[in-house]
Amino acid sequence: MKKTVYNQKGILCLVSMVLISLLLVQCKKDGTNASTVSRSLVNRPDSTIFSPYYDSTVVAFADINPGINDIIVTKSVRSIIKNNCVSAGCHGVGGVKPTLDTYESVKSMVVVGNPEASQLFQMVTTSDLNKAMPPINYGVDLTVTEKSIIYNWIKNGAKNYPGLEDFRPAATALIGVGCSSGNCHNEATATGGWARKGLLGALSTSDSSTFYFQNQTTGAITTYPQLKDPKLTSVWKSYKDSVRQFYADTLANASFRPYATFGTPISAISGRGPLNTYDDQLLDIIAPKAIRSNSSVVFIDGTGKKYYVKGDNLNSSSTLLSRIDTTIVLANPRTKVWATKTQGDMAWSDGGLRPSDVAIIKAWYFTDPNIPDVWKYGTDGAGIFKYTYSGKIIVK
Repeated sequence: MKKTVYNQKGILCLVSMVLISLLLVQCKKDGTNASTVSRSLVNRPDSTIFSPYYDSTVVAFADINPGINDIIVTKSVRSIIKNNCVSAGCHGVGGVKPTLDTYESVKSMVVVGNPEASQLFQMVTTSDLNKAMPPINYGVDLTVTEKSIIYNWIKNGAKNYPGLEDFRPAATALIGVGCSSGNCHNEATATGGWARKGLLGALSTSDSSTFYFQNQTTGAITTYPQLKDPKLTSVWKSYKDSVRQFYADTLANASFRPYATFGTPISAISGRGPLNTYDDQLLDIIAPKAIRSNSSVVFIDGTGKKYYVKGDNLNSSSTLLSRIDTTIVLANPRTKVWATKTQGDMAWSDGGLRPSDVAIIKAWYFTDPNIPDVWKYGTDGAGIFKYTYSGKIIVK
């Protein structure tokens, strides 16, 4: 009986020693125990992830009392650090330096514009126990998105308030991904509609494909012809070049007036202009699709050919921002007549955009120098966007 008790005690002692040894090995800070742990980012972080320092950002040109579509609420560098680094026993009241509880203290750990050389980014991606933060034996690691946010923030200037470098890639992606589905604001679908109408001449079977859309309520299937590369790139580039040439000087470049439009009567298969890329989006702002797709003949040339494209790109009652933001109305830049109601349906019918997404797009719109001032503030700077709630007009 005594021998049995002795053996049980011996076994317990042995187990305890093993557990203590494992704990000591785990906590030993020589870096060797991280050899099987990888905290690095294998691929370059997604630059379209909006990456501000603060969780809440009120955009410039917001309404008098910022409300819906005026405030960007998202995960930020500050909240990531606060949730993972600033605690009672660590980089906060615990006394571990730096405290990381202010913008200045966090910025002191970065090389602006260079994430790879920044101590902050190195600490959250290294597998070395001597440097890893949060500590590997703490049992917490940042997600890929959280590491990407820190990377983008540093890369874009580690600013206290986000700027064009932050707004543009996020806004472009939101519009492109949200609105350019196979049967919506899509280059392939638009040019495929032209092809079906015979506007592109003879095509081979390898030049196009078919997109099938099934209505989940009725079960009805709609087919959309889609042009494929290299024909797609060639056709769409030629079209955009023609549009830009024409509207640069409609009198001198009259022969560049585009003929193929997106709506009836030319191509009823697709009534929406493409928004796939940043360049597509700029084109849609500078020369709104509605101007390029009139529903009736607006010009007949000397040969009798009929055109459905208006000659004045500023004579429009619709632009990209007014079709996304439900809180504002647009004044026609040429006539200066205000719309009587908001548009904004593109935010939900096309893109499924949230209020924070719309705020990002609005911030980009008024920040990007490639968007002409005439499409921000009008021909006289008096403003073409007005908030319906307060009546505030956005001016420079």
